[in-house]
Amino acid sequence: MLQNFFILCSGADSTILKTCSEGEQNKYAGIGATVFFTAVMAFIASSYALFTVFDNLFTSIFFGLIWGLLIFNLDRFIVSTIKKRNSFSSEFIQALPRIILAVIIAIVISKPLEMKIFEKEINQVLLEEKNTMTLANKEQLALQYTPAVEKLNQDISSLKAEITTQAAETNALYDTYITEAEGTAGTLLLGKGPVYEEKRDKHDAALAELQQLKTTNADKITGIETQIAVLNTEYAEVVKNSQPVIDGFDGLMARITALDKLPWLPSFFIFLLFLAIETSPIIAKLLASKGEYDLKLEDEESAIKTWVAQKVQQREQVLATDTALNDKIYGEIKEEEDVYAYKKKKAEELLRLQADAFHDMQVKSL
Repeated sequence: MLQNFFILCSGADSTILKTCSEGEQNKYAGIGATVFFTAVMAFIASSYALFTVFDNLFTSIFFGLIWGLLIFNLDRFIVSTIKKRNSFSSEFIQALPRIILAVIIAIVISKPLEMKIFEKEINQVLLEEKNTMTLANKEQLALQYTPAVEKLNQDISSLKAEITTQAAETNALYDTYITEAEGTAGTLLLGKGPVYEEKRDKHDAALAELQQLKTTNADKITGIETQIAVLNTEYAEVVKNSQPVIDGFDGLMARITALDKLPWLPSFFIFLLFLAIETSPIIAKLLASKGEYDLKLEDEESAIKTWVAQKVQQREQVLATDTALNDKIYGEIKEEEDVYAYKKKKAEELLRLQADAFHDMQVKSL
């Protein structure tokens, strides 16, 4: 039963193959088994690839099954349409388009399995790319907020510098009226005279202005710091909202790109393995000698071809004979006087009837 199933997978004519030897049946059973297991590998590979896309097990299995059946049908068609001929070159030319198709199928099958085999290495590459993308994303988003924050920080620095300048001026006035009282500067008179009082009043006025400036600028700085905090919060929120997009950078195309960044030699050997599996039925048929099944199939096809050619030739001969007979019969009838007289009589009667009908119509119209 298993042998019959694999023979069915090979696309061979089971009726003809049953009349062949056991070895011939085993050969085509082996070809059918290769076709079947290639389709199984295609199903597994496509299911995994689709799982990375849909992230749903049942959906991936469903479409993977469809893909596996498609590959099975293609391989079965490729193998069954290769006919053994007496010339290897003609067989190779016949099989060349099918070999190209087999190479394409091998690439499609091997790529998802390569991604599964090198999954850990691919995850490492993706992690590094995600980290790089996260840093680049933060820098790019920061360009939208950094200029505004820097300007606000400059405003705070300007307000603090204004307080510092005013404090320095107030301290200078303090030193002036103190040295005036000590007699070490100004009028050089010891004691608190009119000049001392004038300089102290000027200092007190400057000190009051300084206190007022500190209060005003502190309120302004608090407001600016609130704006900076709001901008920083918005920046953090934007970064947080965009991070899931980077974290989701794990699709099929991303994994294929990451796989291409790994050393090519292991992937190449895996591809060669699947290429060998995919092309093995074709290569086997090309390299195998013309067997009992091929001879019987060729005999049956040639018999049908001969029978069809014979039927076509017979129909052509019947047509030619019938045409010649018709030409001869109608040629002889053409020469018969009785037929001519009869046709002439009937034509005259028809003309009379037409003339009478026309006359009656004209009379009615008067």
